[in-house]
Amino acid sequence: MPRPGSKRPPGPTARARRAAALSSSAALLLALSLGACSLRRLAIDKVAGMLSGSSGGGDAFTSDNDPDLVGDALPFAIKLYETLLAAAPAHEALRLRTGSLYIMYANAFVEAPAEMKTRAELATKESLLARAKNLYLRGRDILFVSIEKRNPRVRRQLKDRLYAEAMAPFRKADADLLYWTALGWLAAYSVDPLDMALGQTVPQTRAMIERVAALAPGYGQGSLDAFFVSYYGSLPADLGGDPAKAREHFAKAQALAGARDTSALVALATTVSVREQNAAEFRALLDQVLAFDVDRNPSTRLVNVLNRRKARWLLDHIDDYFIELERP
Repeated sequence: MPRPGSKRPPGPTARARRAAALSSSAALLLALSLGACSLRRLAIDKVAGMLSGSSGGGDAFTSDNDPDLVGDALPFAIKLYETLLAAAPAHEALRLRTGSLYIMYANAFVEAPAEMKTRAELATKESLLARAKNLYLRGRDILFVSIEKRNPRVRRQLKDRLYAEAMAPFRKADADLLYWTALGWLAAYSVDPLDMALGQTVPQTRAMIERVAALAPGYGQGSLDAFFVSYYGSLPADLGGDPAKAREHFAKAQALAGARDTSALVALATTVSVREQNAAEFRALLDQVLAFDVDRNPSTRLVNVLNRRKARWLLDHIDDYFIELERP
């Protein structure tokens, strides 16, 4: 304590005390804010991981037996994933799930119904196919962000046909990313084969798929071979189409997945069988789809129910696909 009669040392002014208090409050608010942001980020990452499948758990969509229920639910789910992705753009698993769901939805619930429209519904069919193309490209572009993250020069290299260099940075862990990107890309062209600019990029999709085949032979337990059935069976020769190769991959797909997935049957029937005007084979393949027990493998139940629906429609409209048709 100061002695009696001595001067008290000057203390902080009121203004200085207020400034110190405000500084402390600001620091506290900043700390709380940063903590809240971290908690929010952790919450977003947790939810994103759960929805993207990276936290484990089965897929409630692919095992469902009601396509209409799934078709009605998917748009909301996709937009939810996309909203989360905007908040966590670096979440790779969520990006893969979001992009691939766009492509799955376009294929199963937009393109497939379009293909089952009659000639009298041409305007509706064309509108649906245009929508499918848009969704395919949207899914591809979402995925391509991850493609460019792994190889920032990939666009230029693909355009310059430097396919080996473009694909060199990708590893086995990237197989899903390459597969779904190529699938959406090629599907966009398949629904609009008059888009010549898009058609010129088809070899780029082949480079991706061939990289998947090199990195993960037997990828998807037959999924890759089923893709090649459609690829070689539907494209013209100048873009790589080859019915003989399509049949080779069909045999491989059936060996790997014939007991659980009917996709290769539909793919061969709607491409090579029609191309070669082999109505007997067309019927036989689609009859196998109709006879397949969709409950045999729960994980592929939805795709088999959808394939059965398509097979029934194709057989009911077989006259639209064959010029000369012998009745059984």
